[in-house]
Amino acid sequence: MLTIQVFGVFFLIALAGLPLYFSLIATTAGVVYFKNLSYQLDSLFLNLIAGVEPFILIAVPLFIFAGELLARGGVGKRIVNLARALFGWMPGGMGVVTIVSCLMFGGVSGSAIADTAAIGSLVAPTMKEKGYHPDFTAALLSVAGTLALLMPLSIPFLVFAFVSGASMRILSMSGVIPGMICAIALSIVCIGYGKKTGCDNGSDRASLREIWRVAKDAGPALLMPVIIVGGIWTGTFTPTEAAAIAVVYGLVISLFLYKDIKLTDLPAIALKAFQTSASVLLVIGATGVLSWLLTAEMVAVELAEWIQTVAKEPWQFLLMLNLVLLMLGIFIEPLPAMLLTAPLFLPMAQAMQIDLILMGVIMVMNLSIALYTPPVGGTLFVAAKLCKASIGGMSRHIIPLMGMNITVLFITTYVPWLSKALPKVLFGVG
Repeated sequence: MLTIQVFGVFFLIALAGLPLYFSLIATTAGVVYFKNLSYQLDSLFLNLIAGVEPFILIAVPLFIFAGELLARGGVGKRIVNLARALFGWMPGGMGVVTIVSCLMFGGVSGSAIADTAAIGSLVAPTMKEKGYHPDFTAALLSVAGTLALLMPLSIPFLVFAFVSGASMRILSMSGVIPGMICAIALSIVCIGYGKKTGCDNGSDRASLREIWRVAKDAGPALLMPVIIVGGIWTGTFTPTEAAAIAVVYGLVISLFLYKDIKLTDLPAIALKAFQTSASVLLVIGATGVLSWLLTAEMVAVELAEWIQTVAKEPWQFLLMLNLVLLMLGIFIEPLPAMLLTAPLFLPMAQAMQIDLILMGVIMVMNLSIALYTPPVGGTLFVAAKLCKASIGGMSRHIIPLMGMNITVLFITTYVPWLSKALPKVLFGVG
């Protein structure tokens, strides 16, 4: 079966340490060459370019740039201050503050890595002072940072909309309720940890005056997702135009309102954003090459025939989808995993009349878990570096946090209302 051969070769090359971009290209070229398939090798380059040509992908570097601006522009600090005023009084309060801060900052960054780095650099020193073990702090940051992927400006939702043709307007709101439930579930773990260890019994409640002061300070930053989502909701602008507006808004509040960055800082911020964007788009292009081969060789048909023999009902298909994505996420970063699997699973989901928006939420939730799963967990390594923690020590703390998120994942899978309720209220669909 070509599917097993292709993925087998890819995993061997990737685990050998070759960068993901080269692993995808090498797998495609190797399969074409050694199996004597009747394709010209220049087809690889044509499909590489075609993979990054769609207009909607312009939004990816723009949202990344906006996220970098806000991360460096003092937005994270103000969000943490607001979350601390609202939730710092609870047992395990700084853990809850971290989760809420990641959720709110995710609404303006759309990036799990940016979320983890921006919030982590602010809360890690305070959590250490309160007596939180660095391994727990790092584990919490690596998991909470992925909540950004379920918020309205999520880059994976944008990519799923590109692959599937789903409405970004509806997708952008479909992950909000599952994301909030994940935040509540993670907060329960933090409250339990605070009570069990006695490291954080909470602080005095903030006065209404203090809450109002920090809310006013954070308000302009938190207004950005409202403007962006509101514009998309009313049809004033497209997701790509929304990304450009996010950059302009980020520049205005960071340079002229908060004044935490200067004009001289912009080249360094732009360079970092462009480097990240280049990495993401190279992987998207390379994944397009492998996806082309899988499509041309009718791999989707083979896979559909096999799945139909073991998953005859929608609930069985969704269970298999979750298990496959959770396993795949151990080895592959979320975006390439989505680009590889979405074209294979979407036709089967449509044949079983499974909602496209639900599929998007399920895929993003599954693949966000990959970001804190060794060996290629992006937020895992960012959090470990910030907190000077070991991956081994973090693992035992990640287990209950991951367990909570997987539980919410399966609830969302089999209670579709959770992903449809907000789009139905706002847009009348779902």
